[in-house]
Amino acid sequence: MQKTPIRVVELFAGVGGFRLGLEGWQGKSASSNYTEKYDSPYQTVWSNQYEPKTKAQHASWVYENRWGSEGHRNEDIAEIDVADIPDHDVLVGGFPCQDYSVATTLKNAKGLIGKKGVLWWSIHKILSEKENKPKYLILENVDRLLMSPSKQRGRDFAIILQSLNQLGYAVEWRVINAAEFGMPQRRRRIFILAYLKGTKIYQNLAQEKAGLWIGSKGILAEAFPPIDLGEKPMEMTLSGDITEISTNFNTTENKRVFLNGGVMLNGEVSSLKMGSAYEGEFTLLRDILQQNEVGEEFKITEEELPRWQYFKGAKKEVRTNASGFTYNYSEGSMGFPDALDKASRTIITGEGGKAASRFKHVIKTKNGHRRLTPLELERLNMFPDNHTELEKISNTKRAFFMGNALVVGVVEQIGRVLSERI
Repeated sequence: MQKTPIRVVELFAGVGGFRLGLEGWQGKSASSNYTEKYDSPYQTVWSNQYEPKTKAQHASWVYENRWGSEGHRNEDIAEIDVADIPDHDVLVGGFPCQDYSVATTLKNAKGLIGKKGVLWWSIHKILSEKENKPKYLILENVDRLLMSPSKQRGRDFAIILQSLNQLGYAVEWRVINAAEFGMPQRRRRIFILAYLKGTKIYQNLAQEKAGLWIGSKGILAEAFPPIDLGEKPMEMTLSGDITEISTNFNTTENKRVFLNGGVMLNGEVSSLKMGSAYEGEFTLLRDILQQNEVGEEFKITEEELPRWQYFKGAKKEVRTNASGFTYNYSEGSMGFPDALDKASRTIITGEGGKAASRFKHVIKTKNGHRRLTPLELERLNMFPDNHTELEKISNTKRAFFMGNALVVGVVEQIGRVLSERI
């Protein structure tokens, strides 16, 4: 019997990580390295990708090259009429997280009022104005969202929870490190799932104890089996509207109020500290490396190596800033070259380019030291080989895409469990 398609709208689509996770690629699954059949029930009916303040829309070009332009909008989501977005069952998106990224210190994070963070309100607008609201949401962000901003820890996440609560959704969340579940990259991200009141999943969550849902009964618990790390549960009631929360949330004690797994129903929030109970196989950095010869641009010469060693090494030195202020600077060393017998470190947007850097990956092969190629970076996020290859896209830009992307296998696991519950 043919399955009824589960209609998906993908916001902030980038180069299509959510779509790959939910639909697979050419009928094959990401978790099998695109070798095994995946009869996915998901069908993306509309997508949006737009990068402000730049004429060249590189990510959108890649997206359209892969899936075509039908149902895809390369326009500012804030300017699109909600009526132009078709009805759908699932809304997904890694809403822009520049204000929370690992490249920015928590002290300087601007949270949801940052110029990029306000795109949360584009999601809110769709949920508010849609007559037929999507029944399910899958959202992704950096895990720092649970702690930001620094002077009101957790305020931004509380705003999201209360926004969804007032729109009629129950919520579960979990911080997932892809490498802890056998995937090739140590990438920690928070995944937020929401269920509209009236759906079977909402009803099931309402009838279950919060701790059991987080620990075993929930969709995220089934997709990524957890263990309770034994920390005292945190519980609270969200009170007031989002403006009040924005002003008053956690202004006195300023302690952590959200742990890495939790649920919210009718404004009642419970969270637990969860670890991984995964016992399967692990993919290591060496497993994704190209076996053929790589281009000269990725190789590091013997003359260039000392500069890389300096950036990767420990430092205690006196520095002077642009204003002439002198200060003591110190930092610890990083593993150099990167270990091949572990999952990789997190890819960041500055991964590309020949210049020496503390954060870029460097491996040692029988032919010497080199950087990772765009194809290898794609594999670390479980994308199909050369997914981002396009004539007008540079290798540096392809690396940037992967620094912004998610690990496709995580979305696939969530999507499989969600579709079974639906």
